[in-house]
Amino acid sequence: MEVQIMQHTPDRPVIPGWRLIISDAGRFWAFRTHLFPRAAVQAGAESAVDADTFDEIQAVIAEQEEKARTALVEEVTS
Repeated sequence: MEVQIMQHTPDRPVIPGWRLIISDAGRFWAFRTHLFPRAAVQAGAESAVDADTFDEIQAVIAEQEEKARTALVEEVTS
């Protein structure tokens, strides 16, 4: 199986703050370029995710970023 790291070009999708990898079978993996803070990780935010399509990987990433935002807000307000 061939795996290609996706570089930002006009014809390739990009998600700021995440590195995308796609296999020759079309499966997407995404890795956050900077790890989440400890509070976000403890709240369940994951910095490595995978999905079958670009739309799905976008949704999974959005979920992780929201978990992190919520955890950090809670940490600050506690």
